[in-house]
Amino acid sequence: MSTKEPVRPAQKPRSVKDVVRQFNKHVLNPVMLVLAGRKHWYASAIEHVGRRTGRRYTTPVVAGRVPDGFIVPLPYGTGVDWLRNVLKAGTATLRSAGVTYVVTDPHVVDADAAFTQVSPRYAQAWCRFGITEYLKLTIDREA
Repeated sequence: MSTKEPVRPAQKPRSVKDVVRQFNKHVLNPVMLVLAGRKHWYASAIEHVGRRTGRRYTTPVVAGRVPDGFIVPLPYGTGVDWLRNVLKAGTATLRSAGVTYVVTDPHVVDADAAFTQVSPRYAQAWCRFGITEYLKLTIDREA
């Protein structure tokens, strides 16, 4: 009779950023969605359609208002599901400060492009967090 342990596939070590992202996704985001998008609250809520499921999802985000739309920082990069859903659909609904907008033309921009559009307050805060990628959304004036 053998006492050897079964061989398990090697697991990729998780980064601190991955652990924080998972905590936010499963613990913090459900709590944030209660307030996200409301007047006098800093977080917005983006509603998007799943690329494979066709199901509607809502994700809390920080969205800086710019003249023609919004800039959303991407602290976890461009591989997150909600972003991939929005990019594929080409549209979403964003609730910010108590107002709901249909947004279109989603595209990722770098920090330089984002910082020329947002207020210095947002630019300073986002720079401190080392965020290098941002989502630019345009308000659909027809909707």
